Amino acid sequence: MSAARFLFAAAMLLMTSALLFPAAASAQQLCAVDLNGNGDAADDGETASCHLTASGGWMCPIGQTMCEADVSGALHCPLGDQYGCEVPASGGAAACSANACIDTSANPIVDDPAVDDPGVEADGAVDAEGNCLGTIEIFSGRAARCRPAGLKTTFSNCCKDKGKIVKDGMGGSISSISTKIAVAKGVFTGMKAAYTAFKAGATASQAASAGANAIIVGIDPTSIAISLAVNFMIEVLLQGCDQQDMEVGMLRGSGMCHEIGSYCSSKILGICVQKARGHCCFNTKLGRIIQEQGRPQLKAFSAIGWGTAKEPYCRGFTPEEFQALDFSRMDLSEYYADVEARAQSEIQIDMKDKIDAYMQTISN
Repeated sequence: MSAARFLFAAAMLLMTSALLFPAAASAQQLCAVDLNGNGDAADDGETASCHLTASGGWMCPIGQTMCEADVSGALHCPLGDQYGCEVPASGGAAACSANACIDTSANPIVDDPAVDDPGVEADGAVDAEGNCLGTIEIFSGRAARCRPAGLKTTFSNCCKDKGKIVKDGMGGSISSISTKIAVAKGVFTGMKAAYTAFKAGATASQAASAGANAIIVGIDPTSIAISLAVNFMIEVLLQGCDQQDMEVGMLRGSGMCHEIGSYCSSKILGICVQKARGHCCFNTKLGRIIQEQGRPQLKAFSAIGWGTAKEPYCRGFTPEEFQALDFSRMDLSEYYADVEARAQSEIQIDMKDKIDAYMQTISN
């Protein structure tokens, strides 16, 4: 074969590959546009994969406009002659767009790492007499984030509440409190097992089963609706949510997380293309309620509050802070609604007994 024929064949092969596999090629090219003027391109419809054109270029579909012909038949872009008219590689009428495409191989997306907060150990080191050697924290939380619909979540809302899956550990019997205070850690263990299995090649169903088994081992199984948890894990795994998205989704839907705010978690060329929502998640719903109602009473939290969305401040109360709380100033109606119908005075006495048992558990 002559050199000229070889070059022609190679060119035809490259062109054919581009036409047959435009989706794979366009995955390297995207455009991000701040349509609503809020300073980012992380909202619905503000980020898109670019389309391959017949000339081998790229066209941003956001704001794409059909070109118009003048009296001589020449094509012009209604958005301005500085924008070229291009025919899609798949065929069709010529169009133009004012929005540029970004080559992600040359300009990769920069992701902020997820908050890495293991939380306070439920059983820390003790001395020979059984006294705690570390800092005692009552109703401590764990910083975590979930991501709403955006580029990195394949435009699925990983923060969407899926309903109540985890039951409030403080709503059960005192005798099981020592196991129920570890609910949030159990959910963390389960989500890690499910996500690890899924990334290793397991089906969503197999991964969910692995997650459910890990949860059962980690906590009192009466604290969680296992069938609902399995369905939840299958759904969010298929949506492209990660381990922490799953954990927060399960706990916040069960009323155990306090949302602090939103921040940008992924950028390309300085443009935000994915947001995240920072939370403090607690072992019980009652813990979250008492934290929300108790922090405003304490000077120690007046300056820092809940921290920032990117760096949540989720520490628990010290014993001294907890003893200083005025429970008569707290609205615990949300908690009352979750327990069996009894006189409010009985519930308050029962709740005091449970808190005393909680204090005794973490002190031993």
